[in-house]
Amino acid sequence: MQVHVVKSKIHRVKVTGADLNYIGSITIDEDLMEAANIIEGEKVQIVNNNNGERLETYVIPGPRNSGEITLNGAAARKVAKGDVLILIAYALMDFEEAKQFKPALVFPNEENNLLN
Repeated sequence: MQVHVVKSKIHRVKVTGADLNYIGSITIDEDLMEAANIIEGEKVQIVNNNNGERLETYVIPGPRNSGEITLNGAAARKVAKGDVLILIAYALMDFEEAKQFKPALVFPNEENNLLN
C-alpha cells in the first residue's frame, strides 16, 4: 500500500506579490525552496490563513534571499499582498517507509520571509 504524506512545508510566509497576467504558478525564493526540499515544477498546495482559500499550483524559483512569494495567473485572485500562507508538498510512498519519513519543515522569519 502507498500513502500520501507531507514531504515539505513552508510555514507562514507573507505574499509579496500577485501577478494576474502571468501564465500561472507560485514564485518562491529559491533559498526557501532548497530548505524545504521543493524543486522547480513541483506541485504544491497553498493554504491562505487570511481567507481560508486552498489551491494547488506548481513552483517556479524566485531570486535567492529575496523572500519572494508571488502568486501568478488565476491564483493571484485568491490572495492579497501581505496574506499569510502555508505551502505544502506531498509525496507518495510505501506505507512502511512513510512511518519513518521525516518531512522538511521550514519556519521563515514572518516579517521578511527569509531564513533565520
